[in-house]
Amino acid sequence: MSTLVALLLPFAAAAIAPVATRLQGHRAAWLLAAAPAAIFLHFLSMLPAVAAGDTLNGGVDWVPSLDVRLSWMIDGLSLAFALLISGIGMLIVLYAGGYLKGHPHQGRFFAFILLFMGSMQGLVLSDSFLTLFVFWELTSVTSFLLIGFDHGREAARRAALQALVVTGIGGLALLAGLLIIWGATGKSDMSGLLASGEALRESPLYVSALLLVLGGAFTKSAQFPFHFWLPNAMEAPTPVSAYLHSATMVKAGVYLLMRLNPAMGGTPLWETLLPLFGAATLLCGALLALRQTDLKLMLAYTTVASLGLLVMLTGLGSDKAVEAAALYLVAHSLFKGALFMVAGSIDHEAGTRDIRGLAGLRSAMPVTFAAGLLAALSMCGLPLLVGFLAKEEIYAALGFADGWTAALTVAVLLGNAAMLVIALNVGLKPFVGALPRLPGQPHEAPLLLWLGPAVLAVAGLLAGVVSTPFHRWISSPLATAIAGEPIAIHISTIPHLGVPLLLSALTIGLGICAWLASGRLREGVASLLAAIGWGPDRGFDQAMRGLIRLSRIVTGVVQCGRLVVYMTVTFIVAAISVLGPMAASGEWPAWPALPDLYFYEWLVFLLAAVGALAVLLARSRLTAIVCLGIQGFAIALLFMLFGAPDLSFTQFMVETLSVVILALVMTRLRLLPTDRRPGPHKIVDGAIAVAAGVAFGLLLLKVTQVPFDGRLTDFFNAYSRTIAHGRNVVNVIIVDFRGLDTLGEIAVVMIAGLAILALIRIRGRRIVAARREA
Repeated sequence: MSTLVALLLPFAAAAIAPVATRLQGHRAAWLLAAAPAAIFLHFLSMLPAVAAGDTLNGGVDWVPSLDVRLSWMIDGLSLAFALLISGIGMLIVLYAGGYLKGHPHQGRFFAFILLFMGSMQGLVLSDSFLTLFVFWELTSVTSFLLIGFDHGREAARRAALQALVVTGIGGLALLAGLLIIWGATGKSDMSGLLASGEALRESPLYVSALLLVLGGAFTKSAQFPFHFWLPNAMEAPTPVSAYLHSATMVKAGVYLLMRLNPAMGGTPLWETLLPLFGAATLLCGALLALRQTDLKLMLAYTTVASLGLLVMLTGLGSDKAVEAAALYLVAHSLFKGALFMVAGSIDHEAGTRDIRGLAGLRSAMPVTFAAGLLAALSMCGLPLLVGFLAKEEIYAALGFADGWTAALTVAVLLGNAAMLVIALNVGLKPFVGALPRLPGQPHEAPLLLWLGPAVLAVAGLLAGVVSTPFHRWISSPLATAIAGEPIAIHISTIPHLGVPLLLSALTIGLGICAWLASGRLREGVASLLAAIGWGPDRGFDQAMRGLIRLSRIVTGVVQCGRLVVYMTVTFIVAAISVLGPMAASGEWPAWPALPDLYFYEWLVFLLAAVGALAVLLARSRLTAIVCLGIQGFAIALLFMLFGAPDLSFTQFMVETLSVVILALVMTRLRLLPTDRRPGPHKIVDGAIAVAAGVAFGLLLLKVTQVPFDGRLTDFFNAYSRTIAHGRNVVNVIIVDFRGLDTLGEIAVVMIAGLAILALIRIRGRRIVAARREA
């Protein structure tokens, strides 16, 4: 399999997902999971080369004329993400097969999740800025579809719209940042940017580029104050939550920061903003998680906290911080994906996700319990699990060397303790104690539901126990790509005496104490947040309502419902746009000399002038329409006299149809037969008409006095016969060289005609209904 096929395979699987589900039902999950499984094996085969330090580049031409390529770059960072996306994606597809069994729209869900998988995979593998941005936006669109999957509920629609708005605004900021980077360095791909050394950091545009990139990354990865959209996304089905919040969309911003760290990191601004916002997000997410009683919301807020921790570590920039970020990235993906699926299984079998009513499920769901407990212990950072490796490296990267690092250490300690509370609440509390009365009849989940969390939990254990090959193949190449220089990770699950172990023990002790008092702690946090009152989530609703009110005001001003106002404004703006630059520059066109024409050609000009005068003097609207056609016919005669019979014929047809259609329309409109405007109005309208006419006349004169560029003429004359096989150059241009243009124009006319037909039919039905009621 080629990398291009691996990129396109999820989209192909999405195309067949509805049909496969219609034929096979929930068992189609096994067939559809084969796509991410094949992708996983393809990228798994690249581990030796990447671990040896190679970067694998490739691509295909997308728009060769603009030097745009669909290019990819595979190093330790992109390969780790690709393995997580495809591996966890395979398990999520299987999990969705069991979780949504019998759902009438399961096929649509499979299509959406596979589209999202392909978009996220394209994002992390992209080399060119353009393809990265395209896939970045595709993840926003597909996540909108997934979050709003249950579109019958208002809460799901609101959450989907909120996620789209927040990440969409961030996407625009990212686009601007990438364009500035392109302009500052001359590089339009990641591989070129990473090889440019200090070019971007030394550029005067560095600050602007950094702030815009951070805007895109912070909104995508739910950093404070943009964190509010992520917990609301829990309105999506659990498979979506498990996928989005473990390895995919919410880590896209973290991926971007890690990718750009070698080119943009190491500056005081980078090492201040990222740790500051990361620590704030860590504490905010941890605090809000303690208030929750819903298992999914607990995990969602701890995801916010974990993303803040990753951003903080990326911003610190030291080798130890990079190692910690690499390890925590993998550890979080494994234990958080498993815990989300465990929470979904509990909800699926017990009928509730409220922690206050859950207990005693251990005997009814032993496999789910084992998987949940193993993942929870990894999240707690206990030995033998990959979470322990990550936590030890995190504390090794911090310390108390100065006030700044001490403050960050305290923030991390408090955040990790809060996450330990949530880990035990999700992975342990629902399974111990006496079994209460539950809405459902709990029993072990089917294979499709427990396979995913079991595999991820065991993977977290193996990564910790067999840490040497894990570091060699995964974490060390990942850290090397983040740092931009070789880094080898050697930490093992054997605890070593020192400050990191002491801080780990303090975290565990503090977390267990908080867990034992989690009920009172929950009430205290809820009281605190109630006292604060306003939050970013409410601010989003206020901003949306304000935007709607503003749009109504603007619409009331610029869309008043009067055609005469629209036309007047259009002609005024057109006249100013043409005459303004000429007046400002003083470059007016020279007055042309009178042409040497035959007398009958002068008669045609006279006919056009008579037609214009007749329009002004006409006493009825119908007469004015007919007189207006005289000018069009005069122009058609000029075309014919000057050797353009085909153009002349077209003009005759257009003018004839215009006069006929306008005349027919006038008979259906309730208009006065004559123009009853008062004199002052006529003077103003006449002045506007003269200004617009003079403006376009001067513009045409200006154009004709510019030296003629005959390259297009020569091209069409040379190739109309040889390429398009036509002698009539004008026709060839319309139907061949600009065939898509013509098709688009025809489509617009057709759509307008269908809309008019629909309106006429609706009006006719209303008239008939009114007559029947009468």
